[in-house]
Amino acid sequence: MRIAITGSTGLIGTALVHSLRADGHEVYRLVRRTPRGPREVFWDPERQRVDAAGIAGCEGVVHLAGAGVGDHRWTDAYKKRIRDSRVLGTAALAEALASLDTPPRVLVSGSGIGLYGDTGGREVDEGAPPGDGFLGDLCQEWEEATAPAAEAGVRTVLARTGLVVARGGDWGKLLRLFRLGLGGRIGDGRQYWSFIALGDHVAALRHLLETDGPSGPVNLTAPHPATNREVTAAMGRVLHRPTLLTVPAPALRLAVGEVATDLLRSQRVVPRRLLDSGFSFAHPHIESAVRAALTDPW
Repeated sequence: MRIAITGSTGLIGTALVHSLRADGHEVYRLVRRTPRGPREVFWDPERQRVDAAGIAGCEGVVHLAGAGVGDHRWTDAYKKRIRDSRVLGTAALAEALASLDTPPRVLVSGSGIGLYGDTGGREVDEGAPPGDGFLGDLCQEWEEATAPAAEAGVRTVLARTGLVVARGGDWGKLLRLFRLGLGGRIGDGRQYWSFIALGDHVAALRHLLETDGPSGPVNLTAPHPATNREVTAAMGRVLHRPTLLTVPAPALRLAVGEVATDLLRSQRVVPRRLLDSGFSFAHPHIESAVRAALTDPW
């Protein structure tokens, strides 16, 4: 299968490329510099430029590109960068796919469970309405930008991703703190974190690519969301470190600004449509996911 991927050098993209190539798939990487080989395709997401000819003949496209949400304080300028990198890039890619004489069979486009807002202890699936706030508004715009591809007949999947448990990315920062014995619950610890092991995320993306699965929103989260207290306890057990510290909510807001909202909100999200499509999780519980993160090859 010939597959094009944006964001191929990120945490998830790197693991996905490795997995696909290991099984003999042809992977075409969209890059923002001058291409260095026949399987690299130029694009400039924020200027909405895509070399559509370079992705002609691809049967599937996975769109993962976007500026990191937790990498900086959410100043107005950085929030604009987060939005533009997702909404403008997605619109450009969707329009490029729609322009092809033979569009790909499927587009799996990244999104996030931030769309649901704070759900408290209430369990929600893909049928839940959008929530309020920056991430809720962003995810709605991000998903709406895929419309040209869907209207051209491309099966379009909106992959709403939770917290990815891995040695890299935002979870990697947590692992480093816990290894130093500086880990602990955040706020009161009762907020739900909807997570997914990196290996399960890659397997789910491949499931959505390689099967005639669902279109529209699909939650990429493990079936058993954990509270922050449960996450903290699991990290302590796996790493054999104390977890006595706590980070009060006001201190967290002072340290990282508006990003703290994302750590303190409670999101109890379940992957109803993914499970209904026949997908099976290797790491449905938090402790298994943390252990897997320490041994994953990526």
